Amino acid sequence: MTEQRRRAPVGSAALRDLIEELAESLRRSVALAGPSVRRICASRHFDDADPARVHSLLHGQASSEVTRHVLDHGVTRWSGPGFVESRDDLGLLPRYCVPLRQRGHFLGLLMVIAPDRSLAPEETEAIARATPAIAGQMYADHILADAEKSREQELLLSLLGPSPTARAESRHQLLDDGLLPDAPHAVVSLVQVACSRVSPGQAATALRGALEGLRRTRSAHGAFTVTANRAVLLQLADRPLTPEALREQSRHIMEALGTRLDASAAPVIGIGGHQTGLADARTSYEQALVAVRAAHRIPGLRGIGSWEELGELAVLLQLPDRALNESLLPKPLRALLESSGGHRLEATLRCFLDQAGSTSRTAEALRIHRTSLHYRLRQIQEITGLDLDNGADRITLHMGLRIRELLVSPGASGDDGRHQAQAATPGDDLVGRMLAADPQGRRGASVRPGRQLQPQRTRARRDQAGQSVTAGDHSRIEAA
Repeated sequence: MTEQRRRAPVGSAALRDLIEELAESLRRSVALAGPSVRRICASRHFDDADPARVHSLLHGQASSEVTRHVLDHGVTRWSGPGFVESRDDLGLLPRYCVPLRQRGHFLGLLMVIAPDRSLAPEETEAIARATPAIAGQMYADHILADAEKSREQELLLSLLGPSPTARAESRHQLLDDGLLPDAPHAVVSLVQVACSRVSPGQAATALRGALEGLRRTRSAHGAFTVTANRAVLLQLADRPLTPEALREQSRHIMEALGTRLDASAAPVIGIGGHQTGLADARTSYEQALVAVRAAHRIPGLRGIGSWEELGELAVLLQLPDRALNESLLPKPLRALLESSGGHRLEATLRCFLDQAGSTSRTAEALRIHRTSLHYRLRQIQEITGLDLDNGADRITLHMGLRIRELLVSPGASGDDGRHQAQAATPGDDLVGRMLAADPQGRRGASVRPGRQLQPQRTRARRDQAGQSVTAGDHSRIEAA
């Protein structure tokens, strides 16, 4: 999906004209980037174009390594122009960078390629003369884009919100205004970052930068809304987006966030199931809430949960945090876990049940002799008091093991901050909170408990170690 992005020009025509005019006067390649160093527009090539610039023009953005290199110079905090050093391994020549601000807002960077890391006085003067007009045009474009995005985001929040009446009205307005098509397939993804060590402004900027390229791809039309540490992305397509494409897209988002934020941000993504167009987008959103909670709790998912891969875990994950504790474990399973050699017997039982009770496949998977397997199975039956040939007893143990995967282990979250990102629980409607937290007070929305959804019968990827990370209680969403 990364390669399928449209290379549509961005930035207003007036802004592109100003950049071209400056480049012509300097006879140097010039580019304009936003706050997250995402390219807005670039002049035509001159003889100084380097591989990093060519990559940016071909792919619509700089590589993550180049972006990180530029940000590591602290350019967003510069009070005046300066040079970004070259990196031969990245194919990057030195850049003369001018931070652009208007009315206290950091708008982005004006970058001029300077291969010998120097500019003549008349060149720096020409850049200084051009800067106010460029910054002014960027600010005007910013205000216009904000107005358009605000309306789009307001409609998107209502479309995914709890009120059926508001959803229907928003759907009609989105279609009438041509903001989104009513394509037959809709998928919602929810992205969250930890807020303990990342400022809300920094997180929101990073989320916007990571999702901006997904507004329109060859595969789908998209729209998104961002709060301080969460983003909701809706995509509509004529054909279903494949699980592989959605995972690749999620990995790209994770990579983009990793470029803009440090490891303490610990991003997680939940992907909802495919639903029928705008009318059912709310259902995919509710499923994404469950999937993002799975991404928090199951390390084996590596930060990306998908509703369509959760199986019976989707039902368990709709229990509130206070209910997901060891009291849910069946007593026979607790007895097994507390017994001598419990870890080995647990692994044996898990494999046996996953292999549908086939001793031959279980012995092969565990790489042990069948005699050893039968001995362990007898131990399990003696300790639990259950019969592994009985279907109901098997369900009791299997469900207990699945619940165990989701249990919060004290201290398991470590210091990476992931527990601070806080996944959603039933009734904790993030969209409803966004609506209720509207700073203009234009609308309020009561938060109603989410519907209990029936998962598709596919299996989640399981963490073999059976460990889990801590997901704490929810903090209130603040409107961005």
